[in-house]
Amino acid sequence: MEVSVAAGGPVRRQLCVRPGTVVSLVLRPRTDDRRWTGVHSSAPSLVVVSGWRVDADGTARAALRSAGTRGGGAAVTASARAPDVAGAARGAFTLDVTVVPYAREG
Repeated sequence: MEVSVAAGGPVRRQLCVRPGTVVSLVLRPRTDDRRWTGVHSSAPSLVVVSGWRVDADGTARAALRSAGTRGGGAAVTASARAPDVAGAARGAFTLDVTVVPYAREG
């Protein structure tokens, strides 16, 4: 599954997945002077971020994997900042991921 974020699109989206799902997050180049700097999960035990990279054209990519078998939610935040400005990068996009476990029989 792929989630693509384009310039001018919504800054917050929601996604519902099953445990073990891998989502490819594609952050298209920004139109302002800011650059994508990283992706962070609010619950890394539930949604694991890996494979962060920024291509030469400014497109950033990361893999998000829902771990374990339990359900819950995590906010995955992509941050950006201007390359010549000091200070911490700020959140520019948030993907609210809800993990819904499979129903148990019994």
